[in-house]
Amino acid sequence: MTDADFTPLRVTYRAPKLGRTQIRDWARANGYLVGERGRIAPEITEAFFAAHPEILEQASTFEMVRAIARTPGASPEDYEWQENSPLGDIYTIVFVRGLDEHEMLRRLGAADEDIRLIMDEDHSQPEGPEIITVRRIGDWTVAIEDRGWRGLQPEGLGVLSRDGGEAVAVHRHDYAQHHVAYAVDGQIITDINPGFPIDRQGADPDRLNRHLRELGIDPAADDSIDNPVPAALALAGRITEVTITPQHLRRPVLGAAVPDA
Repeated sequence: MTDADFTPLRVTYRAPKLGRTQIRDWARANGYLVGERGRIAPEITEAFFAAHPEILEQASTFEMVRAIARTPGASPEDYEWQENSPLGDIYTIVFVRGLDEHEMLRRLGAADEDIRLIMDEDHSQPEGPEIITVRRIGDWTVAIEDRGWRGLQPEGLGVLSRDGGEAVAVHRHDYAQHHVAYAVDGQIITDINPGFPIDRQGADPDRLNRHLRELGIDPAADDSIDNPVPAALALAGRITEVTITPQHLRRPVLGAAVPDA
């Protein structure tokens, strides 16, 4: 598939001028549950504008591209579940070929005595140990970092993929920047900002362009992506042929509470 083989699916939004907390304040006053930070649920935003049509009348418009599968394989639609998943607003999922679960935990910083079954009540805490769970899915071992990003860091991804290995990390961070990083044999091949995919780094930034095109993303265009986290997970799925489902989040599962370095 080439850039000329498809027209990206573009969606248009209106951007009203609002105070920083206007929707949150209205939502709380009307019985909705909203956090102090992060994304506000679309149904709350829609309810707010339904109650304030005059605000929308004064809004400007902007356009984004929605990633959608154009060929068979992993799709952003496979990850609609993650928007309200227990993974939360900050996490990293790392796929590694060639390591077993214990070795993957060790390379992520766990000592043997840290490795144990992780239960539902185990979560990463500020200034405390980071919870990492691991499981085998097909040919890949998959680690999920609760509010962490050890496996995303160049040194961490390099260690995970050294000695002829292969690794893919997907990082969601609602208050900063999402990432997809791909490494082979200790080297970062491609690091992509899935919200703005023309922003690519690494030894071979264009290595994954075929997969981007298959997801309806023109790698040469400076488009913003409407659904960056599902797109990132679908991109990882096309590399690994692994699709994460809610069943893969179930505990108890092997993992570790890894102390801060």
